[in-house]
Amino acid sequence: MKNKFALIGEKLGHSFSPIIHTKVFEKLGIEGEYTLIEVEKDKLITVVEKLKKEELQGINITIPYKTDIMKYLDEISEEAKIIGAVNTVISKNGKLIGYNTDYYGFKMTIEKLDIEVKGRKNFVCGAGGSARAVIKCLEDMESETYLVSRNVEKAKLNFSTFKNLKIVSYKDLENIKTKNLIVNCTPCGMSPNLDCSILKLGEGKQYKAGVDIIYNPKKTKFLYEFELGANGLFMLVGQAIKAEEIWQGKKIDKKIIKEIYDEIKLEVYRIK
Repeated sequence: MKNKFALIGEKLGHSFSPIIHTKVFEKLGIEGEYTLIEVEKDKLITVVEKLKKEELQGINITIPYKTDIMKYLDEISEEAKIIGAVNTVISKNGKLIGYNTDYYGFKMTIEKLDIEVKGRKNFVCGAGGSARAVIKCLEDMESETYLVSRNVEKAKLNFSTFKNLKIVSYKDLENIKTKNLIVNCTPCGMSPNLDCSILKLGEGKQYKAGVDIIYNPKKTKFLYEFELGANGLFMLVGQAIKAEEIWQGKKIDKKIIKEIYDEIKLEVYRIK
């Protein structure tokens, strides 16, 4: 019998998630099926019921339901509680447990870059759910973490659960010395705003590395500032791999992760 999984959201359009998860099934020899389910907010309970009956063994959740799903869950992992968002749910004998695997996808990206963040000044730009996952990950890696925001007072209210987080404006950022990593969690640079960057020309030289969670285009204007940098594709693959580890109850070998990433890269960018 096939194990059934799905990505749920309001409007899914084109998603690479089914391709990533199908590759995991193939490489691990799993009888699995991964589909897309578009659902309206007031019908979210119908997906929850499928999970409780184990008609679905697990789901991924995307915008705008990463917080809405939480009220239906029996248990929520520690990182997801602090981030305030769940993007992966497993049904264990009808008991629903939620996780945030964006956290792990970002962690895998940092490990792939091979950059030290512990005790260094690292900066996150953006005020959405992905920024929260990145901040939580950096804090757990003992980073000295700064959130850079256009509205500092609003950010202080919205990110009050992060006790060690320093919140600064873009103007303040210019005056901070010894910068390490900067992460773009804003939509700036995504199509159609390809000429947009959170940094001025040449500012990237102040940092050791840059990460942009945008993966299309392959290289944003922001990323051109860095010799050591990464876009969001490895994070996308990493969060999917972590979801599979949760659903399958096993670690997936790094060699397989690299194989899947390399294959997905060909699919996304149509490159040889």
